[in-house]
Amino acid sequence: MDVQATFSGTREVDPRHALDMAALENWLAAHVDGYAGPLEVRQFKGGQSNPTYELITPTHRYVLRRKPPGTLLASAHAVDREFAVISALHAQGFPVARPYALCTDDNVLGSMFYVMDKVEGRIFWDLKLPDSTPAERRTIWFEQVDTLAALHRLEPHAIGLGDYGKPGNYFGRQVGRWTKQYRASEIDPVPAMDRLIDYLPQTLPPEGPVRIVHGDFRLDNMILDAGQPKVRAVLDWELSTLGDPMADFSYLLIAYAIPASLRNGLLGADLTALGIPSIEELADRYGAQTGFGAPQNLDWLLAYNLFRLAAICQGIGGRVRDGTAASDQARAMAAQVGPLADAAWSYSRKAGA
Repeated sequence: MDVQATFSGTREVDPRHALDMAALENWLAAHVDGYAGPLEVRQFKGGQSNPTYELITPTHRYVLRRKPPGTLLASAHAVDREFAVISALHAQGFPVARPYALCTDDNVLGSMFYVMDKVEGRIFWDLKLPDSTPAERRTIWFEQVDTLAALHRLEPHAIGLGDYGKPGNYFGRQVGRWTKQYRASEIDPVPAMDRLIDYLPQTLPPEGPVRIVHGDFRLDNMILDAGQPKVRAVLDWELSTLGDPMADFSYLLIAYAIPASLRNGLLGADLTALGIPSIEELADRYGAQTGFGAPQNLDWLLAYNLFRLAAICQGIGGRVRDGTAASDQARAMAAQVGPLADAAWSYSRKAGA
């Protein structure tokens, strides 16, 4: 599969996610500065969770993110939280799209949504960057870490996000949350997930500093400049909260634990030939830029993040079952639950399970 072609760009709007065009145009005219129709709407191919649309006018392009229709998992698809965090970060000059307005009135389009600027640039869907040179790959991977470090240097209270999440026990709460999400979407038994659900809460690492945690920080959630390896916008803040920054950094590293045969995996790849930095190089760079030092308990952190990703994929499987999945690739994502759980358990064993 050509993942770049599969996930890039837009398509006709899925009938399940059709918008009331008249209602949308009236709302845009009232709430988005400078809006002027006529309006054309298309749906982005990528994205597994919140349906995302390109809004095209004669002079400007916007992006609309909305909660999907239908029955949803509790606390999922929090587009209002996305809007709050990108509003605060945009004011600090952190690379996010300019936010315009949030609509909490379900009577407009049937579910909550917000509108932001469309940022032009490149999204890379294969972490191995097959069309790049080794030097470009190395620079892009370091750019990811530099951007994450910039996020984690921000003090939440100083930028108006001090109440963006609950204080303390971050990993404990996250393990509990994803256990509930997994159980709510469970279809077939996955023994490794059952073992992880028992093991992880009993072995929580010491708490780190409280920072804004993106929750899904990876290359295909970033728009890079068309001409240089510079991040112009970080996307998809649905899972963001306050928590331990090592959760974000170790999530970026799980690519090294996923087989290179998958687009989001590097395990078994010749990293030196590709020009992709080692885990140690990334850890040293991140630790130096944040002042946090290199991550401790890395095996546990990788186990946790693989478990969490398996739970997210199971949630996608539940939406496939319920008919609310937002992507044509949702079935393939759901099929990864078992392999991800097995990988997570293998790291748990390394951590002492």
